[in-house]
This record gives sequence, C-alpha cells and structure tokens, in this order.
Amino acid sequence: MRSMSIRVTGSTRVQHTCGSRSLLFGVAPQKALCVSTAGAVVDGKLQGAKGVQGTGVRKRGVDGRVRSFEEIPHTGRNGWINLVKFWREDYFKQLHKHMENTFNTLGPIYREHVGSQKSVNIMMPSDIAELFCSEGLHPQRMTLQPWATHREIRQLSKGVFLKNGEEWRSDRLLLNKEVMMSAAVKRFLPLLDEVAKDFSQMLQAKVQREGRGKEGKRSLTIDPSPDLFRFALEASCHVLYGERIGLFSSSPSLESQKFIWAVEQMLATTPPLLYLPHRLLLRLGASLWTQHATAWDHIFSHAETRIQRGYQRLSSQQGRKSEAGAADSQYTGVLGQLMEKGQLSLDLIKANITELMAGGVDTTAVPLQFALFELGRNPEVQERVRQQVRTSWAQAGGDPHKALQGAPLLKGTIKEILRLYPVGISVQRMPIKDIVLQNYHVPAGTMVQVCLYPLGRSSDVFENPLCFDPGRWSSSREEGQKEVSGFRSLSFGFGARQCVGRRIAENEMQLFLMHILLNFHISVSSSEDIKTTYTLILMPEKPPRITFTKL
Repeated sequence: MRSMSIRVTGSTRVQHTCGSRSLLFGVAPQKALCVSTAGAVVDGKLQGAKGVQGTGVRKRGVDGRVRSFEEIPHTGRNGWINLVKFWREDYFKQLHKHMENTFNTLGPIYREHVGSQKSVNIMMPSDIAELFCSEGLHPQRMTLQPWATHREIRQLSKGVFLKNGEEWRSDRLLLNKEVMMSAAVKRFLPLLDEVAKDFSQMLQAKVQREGRGKEGKRSLTIDPSPDLFRFALEASCHVLYGERIGLFSSSPSLESQKFIWAVEQMLATTPPLLYLPHRLLLRLGASLWTQHATAWDHIFSHAETRIQRGYQRLSSQQGRKSEAGAADSQYTGVLGQLMEKGQLSLDLIKANITELMAGGVDTTAVPLQFALFELGRNPEVQERVRQQVRTSWAQAGGDPHKALQGAPLLKGTIKEILRLYPVGISVQRMPIKDIVLQNYHVPAGTMVQVCLYPLGRSSDVFENPLCFDPGRWSSSREEGQKEVSGFRSLSFGFGARQCVGRRIAENEMQLFLMHILLNFHISVSSSEDIKTTYTLILMPEKPPRITFTKL
C-alpha cells in the first residue's frame, strides 16, 4: 500500500512578494513540527519535545499493524535498470527535482535503488526526529566512496568527513574546539570581517571605475560569481591558515584560480561515481575517474603548499616568542591552533584542513549568489534587513560579533536561502536500531536520506513555502509566541555529525551580506525563478546578473 501523498510545492514559482503581511516578522506563527520522546535538535541543541505536535502524515494499515520494509513505496527494484534511467533522464543533474517529484507521487517515504546505492528517503520533521534518536554515539552517514578510494590509493590520511566510529569521534571533538565552540568563533570572526570589508571596498572601487550614473550613485551590473568564489577562498584561507592570499588584486594568482577549478571538477565528477563501481573504473583508467583523482591531487597539492607555509610561519613566530620571553596573543588560524596544541598528528591536521578548504569555497559562494538574487528581487525585504543591519552596526562600535547579534534578520536570510536552495540536497544517517518511519519498519543499518529540497518547499512543513521570508526564523513573533524550528533548517546537518565548518560558513556569509547591504542597493533585471542544477551541490544553471548601486 502507498503512503498518503503530501504537498511539495517547489515546482511552482517562488513568490518574491508576500502581500501586505509584515516581512520583518514573517508569516503567522507555525505549529511546532517535531515529534520525539527524546526531544529535538534546534541549531545543534537538544530541546525537550513536551507539548510539541507533529505534522508528519502517517499511514496506518487497515489492521493497525506496522508495515514491513518491503511495503515501502519504491522507484523500482533493479538498481542497474534505475541507473540507466538516471543517465537517460539526466536525473544526476536534476536529483533535487527527481526527489520532489517522487515524494509527490509516492508520499512522504520511499525506497530507491540506483546502481550500487540503496536508500530510504524521507522529508517530514517528525520522521527526521525519529532518525536522530537512533543515530547513536557515532553517527554514520553515506561514505563518499570515490573520495575515500582516492585517499587509499594515494596513501593519504582521512579527515573526519570520511571517518566513522570512535576514531571519528575523538578527532571531531578536537576539531570542534577550534571551529565550532563560541570561543573559537570569537577568535576567527575578526578575520572574516576583515575579508568581507575588503571585498566591499574592492567592489566599490569597481563600481566607481566601471559603473554608470552620477557621481556617488553609480551602478554596475555583473555576474558576481567569479568574485564570490575569490571571496570564499580568501576568507577560508585567512581563517584556516591565518594568512591572506591577495585574491582581491587586479590579477589574482593562477594557483588560486586552478584550485577553484579543481574543486568544481571534483564536485562535478563525484555524483556519477557514487553509483558506479569506481574501483573498476580505476583499473580501466576511465576518464571520469582520472578527472576526479586529478582534481583531488591538485586540491591536496594546493593545501600542502599552504600548510607548509603556515608551519614555517608558526615555527618562526615561536622562535621570536622564545627570544622575547613573552606570549604573543596573535591568532594564527585554525592550522596554527591545531599545531600549537599538538593533539592531532601532522598528517591528520593536513587531512582535515584540506577537507575544510575543499568544502569551504563553492558551499559559501553559491548560496551567496542565491542570496543576492533573492534580496534583489525582494526590495522590501532587502530594505528591512538593511535597516536592522545599519542600526546594529552603529551600536556595535566595529565589533562584528555584536553587529551580528543585533541583526537576526541576517541569520534569517541565510537560513531562508538554504531552505529554498540547500547546498547539499540530502543528509544521511544509518540508524543503529530498528525504527518505524511513516508506520513502516526500517531495519538498523539502512541508509536513510533526509531530502532537504522537498522539505524546504513543502506546504505541510512551511506556511507560504515559496515566499522568501527571513522573518519566519525569528525567535519572537508579533503575538509574542515562540516558534520551534527543530528539524526544519538542516542544510548543515544535525546532531554531533553536523557540518564541522558550519560556524565558519554561517558567519562568513552573514558578514559578507552585512557589508554589502551597508554599501550597496542590490537589484535584478528579471524576477523569474533561477533554474538550478545539481553537481553534488545545488547551483544555478546560469549565474544571475546583479546590479550593485552605491548608497
């Protein structure tokens, strides 16, 4: 029997106006959506579930029994036939739309078998809560096997992204201290703020030099994506290595451009390799595998060069400190902190820094493309966010931490962008015990995928889901009610295995938007929806052109 269908409205045009309703406070308060006796994770914190209602649609059998795993609706039992269909229908590039359409057809849970990959796919917050409660002390997700194979054949250490079990946990706890904890965020926030300020100044000079219009009100229409990639790489290097690499100069280095190309090549070649016997492709010398491995080789080569420079700089600084006999409080970046503490081996430091670098460029540059577009086609929202930013910045006295705290609509903007355009379109977990999802039995060890694109656009989860409304994430509403947002904002994952670079990415994007909004009005020539494509991350098929007008 099939589950009841649910409403996923992403195939309809995203609304860029929300009528007369105040966008500062967003839509009317929504019902809490998380059901779990153990509670819900909200922004990585466990909250009790007492009094929390669920809206997940559950289909009971006529006899009231839990349905078997085999009765879960599916897209076809033969994985290789399904793989051929994926190739023929170009589902790899439109996987997010395929998920959305399949939920609309089969209901809120379905099984899929493509090539060598099997999964159960879900999207309702109540089911995600059940999955969280069964992830255990060492949460396990789908291993990106092509990445792991590259490390093995090149005899390179693996970072936490590719590890599981106690080995993952011990390394992750050490990394958390340098990239996730509030004390670490306060240390690297000024570095991100410095890069965001410099980018804004670079853009102001570019508008003045190349723009049109009267002096002081000049405007420039560009595809900002190349500049956004340079911003993301500059910011990542500054935080991770503690040094600037000069990407805002008129002639950025060829080395950095090659790194950005390598990351894009790695992301593009990963999805098809997930479903194919990549070790066979390796033995055959297939071009797909060769392109993938070559891209990773270049990423590691770039990181190795930067790490060596960081190591030499750190050694030199320590020598000067010893001579002076006093401590130097200058922040040396994540790399320097890890080396100074010496709790991870140099090989593990290299592995994790390289993973953070590879995962920290496209995954922030692309959401910023979407953010500029949505703010451009929603001028009323843009102005409300700007007014809050101006007030907060004036009161913060140049302190970026205080400035962000006083402008919650900035964080709401990022959450709203990642709701509509999630960077990674799924989060996976393998439950350590049998669980029941949508009244179907799911055995321990099954790969369960949380599908974020349909979740973010479902009218069963969000009111007016296609309306761009940063205020919907506000902790308070006009009526003074609080909104429970557990298991609805999941682009960085959830629980102990959420994205290790989350705090860097969140603050990097917020500070970027803060300085852009302080200095520019953003507009777009067309308010038509952006067509999207999937290459391990969700991207625009064609980058939107943005008009920047100096304020």
